[in-house]
Amino acid sequence: MCEQCGPTDATAEEAEETFRPAGPSRRRLLAGLGAGMGVALTGVPALTSPAAAATLKDGRWCNPARGYFPSGGHYGAPRGGVSHAGQDITNSTGTAVYAAAAGTVIRRGTNVLTGRTGYGLVISHGGGTYTYYGHLSVFRVGLNATVGAGQRIADMGATGNVTGPHLHFETHTGGLGSTVNPVTFMTARGVDLGGGWSRIDPGAVGETVKAIQHLMNQRGYGLVVDGQYGSVSVGAVKRFQTSRGLVADGQVGPVTWPHLVYSLRQGHSGSHVRGLQVALNKHSAGLVVDGGFGSVTTSAVRAYQSANRLYVDGVAGPVTWEALVG
Repeated sequence: MCEQCGPTDATAEEAEETFRPAGPSRRRLLAGLGAGMGVALTGVPALTSPAAAATLKDGRWCNPARGYFPSGGHYGAPRGGVSHAGQDITNSTGTAVYAAAAGTVIRRGTNVLTGRTGYGLVISHGGGTYTYYGHLSVFRVGLNATVGAGQRIADMGATGNVTGPHLHFETHTGGLGSTVNPVTFMTARGVDLGGGWSRIDPGAVGETVKAIQHLMNQRGYGLVVDGQYGSVSVGAVKRFQTSRGLVADGQVGPVTWPHLVYSLRQGHSGSHVRGLQVALNKHSAGLVVDGGFGSVTTSAVRAYQSANRLYVDGVAGPVTWEALVG
């Protein structure tokens, strides 16, 4: 875990870069920078804007990395007189790190924030919301790059003052210095930071919604795959939930996902494979969405499994799906 991932004493000139957690987290087990920085955010949606969607579980956020929560790596944990400003997610060096939401890379390098050591980067998501990714081993995007939710941006590492490889992940809202508990922040947006199925509510948008629509079409629902989880798609999901004896609330979450996904392997074809290809492309696979599970898609599944430290067999089963849509 991080030896030093919290604020340090700062001069008056440095004070605006000091991060003060609002309060500690008691969750330890599995389960942005300021608005005054003068960064232009052309084309980046304000993800915390009430007008963005009817719900925060709107498909715009996803899990930045697979792993587990180490003891003492939680938000608010003591760090030699200061508080831990993020949540640690432990896995091996080289594990994929993804953008938690769409935005612009505004800082990239070594010790990019006061009190944070090693390779790190900051993404601005608009609306005063930022995420920080620390202790990286490899960068996969450049400074000022525009990134999509789920795009691979780096690899997990052990750079800086740490006791082992992990991702130090922070969420900032309302301006520079306003860190909030990443577990609570991501849970409110339908993401289980410790690993698990996502929660997608009516009104959601994006690639995960497209995957849902493709999966529904494999079952004969005939939806337009537009990435908009509106009334037609929600109505279809409610009918599907009823057919499976589930609560027909329209939320695609931990109860509905296992009924919706298919176990897929090379040789399969259809809309369910298109859904898989869309989910893989969200994580930088670059596949043609043709509905054919051939050798290229098999290689993409295997590469994703390897990068996320899953069992590498080229089969998209429930565990792989859970990671892809999480």
